[in-house]
Amino acid sequence: MRMRKKPNLEPRMAACADWLITKPEELAGRWREAFPGYDALWIELGCGKGRFTAETAKTEPNTLLIAVERVPDAMVVAMERAKAENIENVRFIDIDAARLTEIFAPGEADGIYINFPDPWKKSRQAKRRLTAPAFLKLYETVLRPDGEIRFKTDNRPLYLWSVQSFSQNGWGLYEVTTDLHADGVCGIMTDYERKFYDLGVQINRLVAKKNHERTEASE
Repeated sequence: MRMRKKPNLEPRMAACADWLITKPEELAGRWREAFPGYDALWIELGCGKGRFTAETAKTEPNTLLIAVERVPDAMVVAMERAKAENIENVRFIDIDAARLTEIFAPGEADGIYINFPDPWKKSRQAKRRLTAPAFLKLYETVLRPDGEIRFKTDNRPLYLWSVQSFSQNGWGLYEVTTDLHADGVCGIMTDYERKFYDLGVQINRLVAKKNHERTEASE
């Protein structure tokens, strides 16, 4: 479903300019230099309206969180959340995830969050899924050798397809579950995740690390 166009988008974005990186390619290899004092750098792909972004940044004050979102109408809400709470350790980038290697140098990131991406349900669209082999190659490049990906989705077919994609491309899987909140809320939720949880929809989650042996999946 296409997001409704936000009124006054440009002035709202401008009001949050301190949280927006307009030329991120100029920071490739220099993120820690530009934003000193943080122990880790994490990337969030598809931050949406920013509930997860804001809460994660507050919970991890020693981590610089770079939120990537290609839909400005959603990102402006996330930026306004960060501004309203004066969250200093998060910045936003309006780009496509396919450009990650233009924005981050090899081994620059400690981890990547992929929360509830578009499942691209048709078979011919599989290469556009954020867990497709071509994207996994990008992640492998920008992550440090022991970096990790944390992936969540409500879409079971996408999840199962992703498990196979990770495994076939040399990623070990950990904390694998098809019902993350079976025993109550586990971790920080996105806006969509909260809606799914309230509706009783099961949430699938895994952690992936490159060149690690895979553990057994849990249900």
